[in-house]
Amino acid sequence: MPDARSPIRHHLVLYRRDPEQGRARFFSLMIERDLFGTIRLVRNWGAVGSKGQEKVDIYPDEAAAARALEGWAETQREKGYTDL
Repeated sequence: MPDARSPIRHHLVLYRRDPEQGRARFFSLMIERDLFGTIRLVRNWGAVGSKGQEKVDIYPDEAAAARALEGWAETQREKGYTDL
């Protein structure tokens, strides 16, 4: 059961290993609520072991952010990423 005090609502990490190129990549999706109550979808991606890149999108409600999270996750799964 999620902690009601936590700003993080949903978190999903996807992983892809490319043995031919000898590298591994990650794609992280997290829905959170900031101090002002704004719903944010935070995307973080890059090579495993690196800080990666980050992009934040604002949504009017948690349901819209959840739909966007699922859309991003499905797109990445089509590229070969699997749930970690």
